Amino acid sequence: MSEHIPAPNGPAQPQLAADTTPDNPWPLARLSENLKNYIERVSPTWVEGQLIEHRVSRGHAWMTMRDLDVEMSLPVVAWARTANSLDPSIKEGARVVALVKPNFYTKTGRLTMIVNDMRPVGIGELLARVERLRRALADEGLFAPDRKKPLPVLPNTIGLITGRDSDAMHDVQRNVWLRWPEARFEVIHAAMQGPRVSDEVSAALHVLDQNPHVDVIVVARGGGALEEVILPFSDEALVRTVSELTTAVVSAIGHEADRPVLDDVADFRASTPTDAAKNIVPDAAIELAAITDVRARMAQAVQRLVDVQDQQIAQLRSRPVMAQPETMIQLRAEEISQLSTRSRASFGYQLHRATDHIEQLKARVRSLSPQQTLNRGYAVVQHDNSILRDASRVTVGDELDILVAAGRLTATTTSVTETSKE
Repeated sequence: MSEHIPAPNGPAQPQLAADTTPDNPWPLARLSENLKNYIERVSPTWVEGQLIEHRVSRGHAWMTMRDLDVEMSLPVVAWARTANSLDPSIKEGARVVALVKPNFYTKTGRLTMIVNDMRPVGIGELLARVERLRRALADEGLFAPDRKKPLPVLPNTIGLITGRDSDAMHDVQRNVWLRWPEARFEVIHAAMQGPRVSDEVSAALHVLDQNPHVDVIVVARGGGALEEVILPFSDEALVRTVSELTTAVVSAIGHEADRPVLDDVADFRASTPTDAAKNIVPDAAIELAAITDVRARMAQAVQRLVDVQDQQIAQLRSRPVMAQPETMIQLRAEEISQLSTRSRASFGYQLHRATDHIEQLKARVRSLSPQQTLNRGYAVVQHDNSILRDASRVTVGDELDILVAAGRLTATTTSVTETSKE
């Protein structure tokens, strides 16, 4: 801001705003003119947003544009000449791109964004953007099947993200409770359309993902216009949030034909909120019927097993050995008797042979016995308690002890005659 406006009286005014002081300020007009000159050097800029306000007064269109991602808005105006040339579809709620240029009105100090051109963003272009994002994230591998987490067979607690008192919330809860009356919910309400969808749904996802009791998370929204269903739930930040969660996520957005990018990154895509309810919990009636059927089949299997065992027992009982079990004992008794008889006969034979052998040994022993020698007429003469074999060892008058076959006697030596040993 360097434009110089001479002061009518007093010292020269500072050239730069930084040089102004309480004693030497700028006139307000100079600041306004400098701001005007500075702002009007800004080039016209194309911006995109959603019209949240649109009213025509005296031919001029007074509008407010809101950012698509953050809570930020900007008032704009299209003068009558421009407003008359705008597409008729440009109205409140439309998504548009506008060529705007700031204008500073020095008399009032008002900054106005002048619309030089405004065009509606067609649904075709919006869907083309979604498809480009879908392809880019698919190339990153965010939709790969191996990243999908399986849904729990019976979740402990179901996390539900939906609009406050919405039809989608009632559809999910009603159908879940019809199938499994004991199901529990942890519900977080979030914006389901508009620029706050991504932030609020992402925040709710993080809260439920950190809850250890929540086993599955359902993001549910009913049907609506394509820009209300497809676009908010195709936000890249929201999609990346879902891809990083550890809890399985079910996408239940809109109707069957609706296909936001959230459907691709979710672990399970439900065609409707009702379809989500049918897939996250089993049907108690069906499960009870299955249990009843299994119990009946188990009872039949047990009965068949009992019947087979009963037949086998009957067959065993019909055998002769079971009909007259004493027969088996009689057979064994006869075998024992035969074995006993054979044992006695064998023992008697062995005893007889042993007796004969002993008699033979006794005969042989007797034949060698000194008694047999004595019986043949021999005698045993002892002198001094030892057997006398040599007559020279005896002198006349010595007493001798003589053993004969039947008795013993004592004799006195009257003579000694020695004989040759040859």
